[in-house]
Amino acid sequence: MRPALLFVIGASGAGKTAATETLQARALPGVHCYYFDTIGVPSAEVMQRDFGGGEQWQAATTARWIDRLVAEPESRPLAVLEGQTRPSFIKPALDRVGVRHARIILLDAQPDVRAARLRGQRPELASPRMDAWAAYLRGQADALGLPIVDTTHISIEAVADALEREMEVLRAEAAV
Repeated sequence: MRPALLFVIGASGAGKTAATETLQARALPGVHCYYFDTIGVPSAEVMQRDFGGGEQWQAATTARWIDRLVAEPESRPLAVLEGQTRPSFIKPALDRVGVRHARIILLDAQPDVRAARLRGQRPELASPRMDAWAAYLRGQADALGLPIVDTTHISIEAVADALEREMEVLRAEAAV
């Protein structure tokens, strides 16, 4: 049996990590949280040399994560993966390994709020490039009809609550 997978995506500063950490702290039975970047993010030069660029690295790493998450489904019937990746990379990787029960949720925030959040911890990421990435992800989510949580004016607990609701929908679909 394949695990059910919840993907929490969004641009830097949208609240992905904080919300997923809050969800993880709730220690929900059968739920395990993972963080895309924990496998390491190579330099742009390495991405270009080894993968042909950042986009190709992201696609390959997304597929690698999905392979990892389906490797031992009995120990994690519901896995949550937080990270910055395109929905268009997730769906083919899921199809390739036969995962039928998965949901993708986008966390988004107004650009000025994301930038303010980033200035405190990662000021180099508060940039027009990150704004463009956020807009791109929003466009993909809109086009694919994915749920979007606007984190601009809600607490991290409320965002984690929204993730938990998505997990319940996913559990019902998968009968996990």
